[in-house]
Amino acid sequence: MPTVLLIEDDDESRRAVAELFKREQWTVYEAGDGESGIDLALKQRPDVILCDLLMPKANGFQVCRAIRQKLQPTKIIVISGRDYGVDRASALDAGADDYLVKPITWDQLSATIARVLPDMPRTPSAATEFPEFYTPSTRVKIWGVRGSIPVPGAATVRYGGNTTCVEIRADGEIIILDAGSGIRPLGQSLEQEFAGRPIRLTLLLTHTHWDHIQGLPFFLPAYNEKNRIRVRGYEGARAGLAAILAGQMETQFFPVSLRDLSSNIAIEELKEMEFSIGKVRVTSKFANHPGICAGYRLFTSGGSIAFFPDNEPYDLLKVHLAERDQTSLDEAREFARAERAKLVEFLQAADVLIIDTQYTDEEYQKHIGWGHGSLSRVVSMAIEANVRRLILFHHDPNHDDDKIDDMLQRARLLVVESGKAMEVEAAREGAEIWLAPR
Repeated sequence: MPTVLLIEDDDESRRAVAELFKREQWTVYEAGDGESGIDLALKQRPDVILCDLLMPKANGFQVCRAIRQKLQPTKIIVISGRDYGVDRASALDAGADDYLVKPITWDQLSATIARVLPDMPRTPSAATEFPEFYTPSTRVKIWGVRGSIPVPGAATVRYGGNTTCVEIRADGEIIILDAGSGIRPLGQSLEQEFAGRPIRLTLLLTHTHWDHIQGLPFFLPAYNEKNRIRVRGYEGARAGLAAILAGQMETQFFPVSLRDLSSNIAIEELKEMEFSIGKVRVTSKFANHPGICAGYRLFTSGGSIAFFPDNEPYDLLKVHLAERDQTSLDEAREFARAERAKLVEFLQAADVLIIDTQYTDEEYQKHIGWGHGSLSRVVSMAIEANVRRLILFHHDPNHDDDKIDDMLQRARLLVVESGKAMEVEAAREGAEIWLAPR
């Protein structure tokens, strides 16, 4: 049974809110001032704390700071009759997870709790129940294919010019991989499909380079309060995941802040390398790319999909660095061999592999150390891993449709020369891949 602590000096107001929680089968603790609220919080360790701002003995800011230092998992929601931006900002800086203005309804409160604590068991009302999707197959749909920057125009019509975004429908889940500019048309499509019904989805971010997050401010479902969006990814190189996503929407860059988006958005930094999204099991592996960057493999009832939009094979890179730094070439080659073996094992027998193939082999010679893949190395690794279908991805912004055609033909020729059976395609916006249950 979930637990809540109400810290409020107005007895009547506190009792009214307590009744709302008890009606929903919560265990409720109550404190009439900030000081006793801190003591009760440390003793009972509740899931959620609702804290008034202006109270005797310790105000809401002091309560937030004291509790946040000791109880990291507990979520704190400040509730106040004052609607000043400086109060909201100060509460969040002190450690609050959200700030609500009185009077509040149970719908507001439950939606806020769903946002700050998405794993909390609850029984949604009929008005907020999320549709489930149990399609007969796993569907993969590509919405953005480019790296670095969007490149719309006549030369990119066939393969597309949006940056990284892939949608997966499987086992009752909508899972989006990366939020490049391709997430904008995906959001429009979802809003049209659901026609006002609430949407529940998970956004998995490989990393926070701009071409992988730049579409999030233009994702329409994020502006609908009925929707629940769970954002998951690993911490950035210099700042936390939430801080980076909020940073690109600060007022000097964008007119709407991340905090002001209407939907229930929960941002979670991943700590483990294996987790689940509903019935979909996910494993992850850090990629060879500047900063903190991960690739994912999703295991669905229809098969597995591996997604590595940014990754540079180690073989030529390590040799290049060893020659530059005059270190051991043998050790460099052994390190590269071992890392390749780990990635091959991670990708072994994947039904679909969507992977960074930004450069031709000739182009890669001029871009060693940039963090991206080259054609022949990607193909040979996929063959070694017994991948069923390879999707060339993260197209270079300088590559037009004809150039991608050439790379695709070269990749297919390499497969034929290997004597192995593997399908190869170049990622194209709007393309769909279906995996039937086994």
